[in-house]
Amino acid sequence: MSQEFQPFAHLTTANTALHRQVMGAFVQAKRRFTVHLRPEDVLETLEGADLVAINGSLTSLVEWGNLRADPDTSRVTTVEDFHRARFLYQLTERGEAAELALQTYDEALGRRGALQAVALSDIATQLQALLELAGHSAPDPAKVHLLLRGLVDRFTDLAGNAQAFMGSLQRTIDLHDADIDAFRAYKDRLIDYLERFIRDLVGTGGKIASLIEEIERLGVSALLDIASWREAEDAAPGQGEDGDDPRRPEFERVRPRWEERWHGVRAWFVSAPQHPSQAKLLRSQARAAIPQLLQVVAALNERRSGRSDRSADFRSLARWFAEAPDDAALHRLWRSGFGLSASRHLTIDADSLQARTEDEIPAGTSWTQAPPLAISPRLRKTGSYERRGKPNRVVDRSEQRRYLAELATREAAETAAARAALVTAHPTRLTDLGRLDPAAFRLFLALLGDALAARTPGQRAVATTTSDGSMAIRLTALENAGIAEVETAHGVFRGPDHLVEIVDLASDDAEEASA
Repeated sequence: MSQEFQPFAHLTTANTALHRQVMGAFVQAKRRFTVHLRPEDVLETLEGADLVAINGSLTSLVEWGNLRADPDTSRVTTVEDFHRARFLYQLTERGEAAELALQTYDEALGRRGALQAVALSDIATQLQALLELAGHSAPDPAKVHLLLRGLVDRFTDLAGNAQAFMGSLQRTIDLHDADIDAFRAYKDRLIDYLERFIRDLVGTGGKIASLIEEIERLGVSALLDIASWREAEDAAPGQGEDGDDPRRPEFERVRPRWEERWHGVRAWFVSAPQHPSQAKLLRSQARAAIPQLLQVVAALNERRSGRSDRSADFRSLARWFAEAPDDAALHRLWRSGFGLSASRHLTIDADSLQARTEDEIPAGTSWTQAPPLAISPRLRKTGSYERRGKPNRVVDRSEQRRYLAELATREAAETAAARAALVTAHPTRLTDLGRLDPAAFRLFLALLGDALAARTPGQRAVATTTSDGSMAIRLTALENAGIAEVETAHGVFRGPDHLVEIVDLASDDAEEASA
């Protein structure tokens, strides 16, 4: 092992656990502002260890560079202490760096992560304050720097937690041997959690994107320059020529870093052509996780009810193969599991069946020793067997066809009624739509979703059509809009009030107007 990585050598020895405990004692002592420790001090910290083992561990850690040993010149009280080499131990820089790296590694492995809706609100608040400073001709450098530092720290925490949470969520979805009742209860809470975050991400994420674009319009480069110059305030004088600003090298070093951080925040919330934002991708992953969770629950329910689970069957068969005592048992298990040793599973004709009845052949007879079977030429040529006799009767499907026709007519009438209920003669506020029946409300949600998906950040009015081109909707945001309420059979739908205009492009009136 190279000298650079010697402080990690204690991870590959037989006494790794003891070495980690000893190093943990030194890290804990440093948190209490204790610099040096004697072996007896380490023994008091560790339970179940003996002084001889601790001395051996301390000696090895000194050799690897994790600790430094200094002679203990304190007064001795016994002859044994006088003749024994005594040392004071303390952490080295490399040993402390190794412990910090291991602590970060352990925290990353045990991290569950979270979808932090509160962090979204904090980021929006910080961007709003930054926008106000961007409008000033001479903003306060301290406020700009602190806001940008707080924004980066909060965003870094949000992105890291979201990544860890989605990774742990995928591991949850991949569960196979989970307690069904516990998983179903956890599933309900998790789906509520995902839906709440998706709702906050759609609302607050759009606001954050608008704030980012507004700050860039006023000039974000000036704010990044202010933060970079303030970080360079404490730069030590360099070896430049006389008259050079000692802050210039430090400014040139940190300025690209601030530019990269801002671009990272922007890419997380603002989509670009062919590059959707990370918030949009996270929203898609969270939405896709909900049906995957439901599929896991369905699979667990099927397993509980005794229905066939092919993956579980193959795992059981693999376990039986692993537990087989010898090759003969393996061959018997193969023949029982797959039944590939005999050819009598093929369909045979009546003459061959009669011959087998008259002259029985043991089931264990190999196909190489058994008499040949007379196989239909059609089966040998096409893979399907031609049965003799009259064909099967044609099933009368008229009743089913009549039912499907009635169902299609009824659905078409419901769709036409829903279209007629939603069409507006002029721009109308959402709160004036009145009560909607279930069919009309489903169509309204689809139209509203298409309009909101087509609207870009900062755009007040948007017009779009449905995917089949049968209806058009125009949605306009209102200044200081209140909360609109739309009554349905299942409850009250609430959201920011807008002006909405819905046109049925498939109606005769729309065709005449377009002509």
